[in-house]
Amino acid sequence: MPHELRHAAYLISDDSARLDVDAVHAFLSRSYWAAGIPRDVVARSLAHSLCLGIYDPAGAQVGLVRVITDFTTFAYLCDVYVLEAHRGHGLAKAALRAYSTHPRLQNLRRQHLVTQDAHGLYSQFGFTPLGHADRHMEKRDPDAYRRAAPPA
Repeated sequence: MPHELRHAAYLISDDSARLDVDAVHAFLSRSYWAAGIPRDVVARSLAHSLCLGIYDPAGAQVGLVRVITDFTTFAYLCDVYVLEAHRGHGLAKAALRAYSTHPRLQNLRRQHLVTQDAHGLYSQFGFTPLGHADRHMEKRDPDAYRRAAPPA
């Protein structure tokens, strides 16, 4: 049974069959964090993640919350967006409420995210700056999307 939340006339749902890969790719490929991402990479990332789609009254996808998780100890919150034309209606907060209350994401030891400009929004849901940032490391490859990679 899908986890769903209604916000005004909008629906937020984890039903993966509803996801519109083309709509997600259209947004992500022009976002600051995934500019130029190939469609096949988006499709694979959606298939291997828990996704909460945000849908307008006509059923068109207008936003997304993607979560990479083992459903037991850790979740990485990423690809959170609402299309420009649908902003200002509280949809991001509603989608983060759906994320926060999702039954498969309870009692996780650590949740992580990276944001350039939405610290105030995420702090409302308990996110704080990294504790012991000196213990965290990363391995970045900013050119990964430019190279042709065979599908896994």
